[in-house]
Amino acid sequence: MIWYVLLVAAVAVERVAELVVARRNLAWSKAQGGVEFGARHYPIMVVLHTALLVGALVEVIGLHRPFLPALGWPMLAIVIAAQGLRWWCITTLGQQWNTKVVVIPGAPRITGGPYRFFSHPNYVAVIAEGIALPLVHTGWITALVFTVLNAALLRTRIRTENAALASLS
Repeated sequence: MIWYVLLVAAVAVERVAELVVARRNLAWSKAQGGVEFGARHYPIMVVLHTALLVGALVEVIGLHRPFLPALGWPMLAIVIAAQGLRWWCITTLGQQWNTKVVVIPGAPRITGGPYRFFSHPNYVAVIAEGIALPLVHTGWITALVFTVLNAALLRTRIRTENAALASLS
C-alpha cells in the first residue's frame, strides 16, 4: 500500500512541476502579447485534478482496495506512458505550453511531435491517467467519477482551445 501512496505523491510532485513550468510559460506568453481564453473553467479543472489524487488515496486506503496484479501492473504501465506523453507535449510546445489556454497572436500552430497524430494529445494523457491511476490499486469509483466529470470538463476545454487556435488563423 505504501508504494501506491508514493506513486500518487510522485504524480502530485509532477503536477507541481507542471505548474512551475506553466507559470514561467504564462509570463513569457503574456510578454509576447498572449491572450488567455476560458479562464472561468480553469479553477474547476484544478479542483477536479486535485480530487483525482485525493480520491484515489481515500478510496484505496479507506475502502481497503486490493492490488490485483493482472489489473494493477498494466494500469501502472499506462500511468507511466501517460506521463511520457504529457511531457512529450510539454517539450514539443516549449514556451507555448501552459495549463491555461493562452495563444500568442501571429504565432504558428504547432503540428510536430504528438500533435501530428492528435489535435489534443495532452488530453489523451489526462484521460488515460484519470482511469489508470486509481485502477492501479482497484480504485474504480474514483476512476469512474473522474472520467465522467473530466469528460464534461474536456468538452468545454477542447471547445475553448479550438476557438483559441482558430484565432491564430
